[in-house]
Amino acid sequence: MPTAAQTEDPTDTGIADTGGELGSGDGPRRRFARIALLVTVFICAACGLVYELSLVTLGSYLIGDTAAQASITLSVMVCAMGLGALAAKPLRHLAAAAFVAVELALATVGGLSVLALYAAYAWLDLYTAALVLISIVIGALIGAEIPLLMELLQRIRRQAAGSAVADLFAADYVGALLGGLAFPFLLLPMFGQIRGSLIVGVVNALAGLALIFVWFRDDLRRTTRWLLGSLTVLVAAVLVGSYLYADRFEATAQQALFAHPIVWREQTPYQQIVLTESLSPFGTTDTRLFLNGDLQFSSVDEYRYHEALVHPALAGARGNVLVLGGGDGLAVREILKYPDVAAVTLVELDPEMIRLARTDPRITALNQHSFDDPRVRVITADAFSWLREAPGQFDAVLIDLPDPDQTSIAKLYSTEFYSLAAGAMAPGATMVVQAGSPFFAPRSFWCIDATVRAAGLRTLPYHVDVPSFGDWGFVLATRDTEPHLELDPPAPLRSIDRSSLAAATVFAPDRRDTGEKASTLMHPRILDLERGEWQ
Repeated sequence: MPTAAQTEDPTDTGIADTGGELGSGDGPRRRFARIALLVTVFICAACGLVYELSLVTLGSYLIGDTAAQASITLSVMVCAMGLGALAAKPLRHLAAAAFVAVELALATVGGLSVLALYAAYAWLDLYTAALVLISIVIGALIGAEIPLLMELLQRIRRQAAGSAVADLFAADYVGALLGGLAFPFLLLPMFGQIRGSLIVGVVNALAGLALIFVWFRDDLRRTTRWLLGSLTVLVAAVLVGSYLYADRFEATAQQALFAHPIVWREQTPYQQIVLTESLSPFGTTDTRLFLNGDLQFSSVDEYRYHEALVHPALAGARGNVLVLGGGDGLAVREILKYPDVAAVTLVELDPEMIRLARTDPRITALNQHSFDDPRVRVITADAFSWLREAPGQFDAVLIDLPDPDQTSIAKLYSTEFYSLAAGAMAPGATMVVQAGSPFFAPRSFWCIDATVRAAGLRTLPYHVDVPSFGDWGFVLATRDTEPHLELDPPAPLRSIDRSSLAAATVFAPDRRDTGEKASTLMHPRILDLERGEWQ
């Protein structure tokens, strides 16, 4: 009995399928075709999930709010998948040709998605709008795959709808597992985001093309095969050309984000590290370090920040010092000025940051090869996890972490984190936390102070002027006694002394305590405050 597709009266556009059941009476060929189709579902599902993860990851790198980026991308994409499935229903009688067209479109949009979004962020300031548009297109194309594949599966061998759905979804979900694991452990570390997406685009296009041209070739007219083959060559040329141009594009786009020339850059599994270098207005070379686009130091005035961070905390006991963050080695440089410091333990998440600080002559000239000192022990680990098993107790704890504008960093500005840090403090120990700008982000600054106090510590906020940053603040904390700002350096400091430090505890009336609540793991208030005040 003829199928519904066979009774259609196809037009003469040259793209109609014949719509017949595959290999009627040819059992082995149908079995192989069915296996090939399910493998294609598996591959396409893996590709689709990689596209989703690429967009979420890129948003976390560029914008910083992983939760918001994931919510926007996934919700828009899932909604678009439903709409795409509905839109594909009228194309079932053209299932073979329509599936190849969908895969070629998906390969193009998905493969170029990271490159396009990076360009929208670097030059057009239209990142969120571009993200929503691309998520809609990718989601709709992914959603269109299932109805078309279901039609092709039924052409191979008629089976109950429930059984066919189970087969397709099993291959789809298992394929998603492959994509979910391949992205962070293979594609991202080996190829980076731009090239990784382009490679997946090529795989996506070839998988769809191979299925149709090998097993459903007879469903396509000659003109259709010629048209789809030509489009495949065009898509492959675009993706391969983009792959070859990726490094130049990334360098150009990154340079558009920075005022000074980039001299070194690397995307690690944890962050984007960029070094810039230029001649400063002071007539000296200005080397700047950026992590995920945020300035970490300028060589012209970094000493002002690090002197204010380190020396008040080391005015008391300082035999055993713990540094959380500070992978550039500049805080360690200041600590090692004290001859009675016996041991310094530095915990840094990113081993590439440590490697850069050990080997790059621009940074080693600043940190004075501090990591080569035998008193220094470097541990590459997540500070939160490491503190849970922290060995021994420390006389001073310095928390020198990037600003909490990302979900992954916000946990390091929580009551739980400061409670763990307090547990690592010896009796009479002092802790200091870099707390951002009390001028540009006063609510964030006072939230950090409240969060440290909520961990059971007594606090003393203070601030200094760092020209590259502006007015910058810190929180000194103790557990047993009231904190006091004191200095006991082995030699005079360049930017602070006892009198200027005493004035550092005074805040202008419009920048005094705003009464913020503490930030916790379950309610990361600091993340919302940072985003609201800095953007």
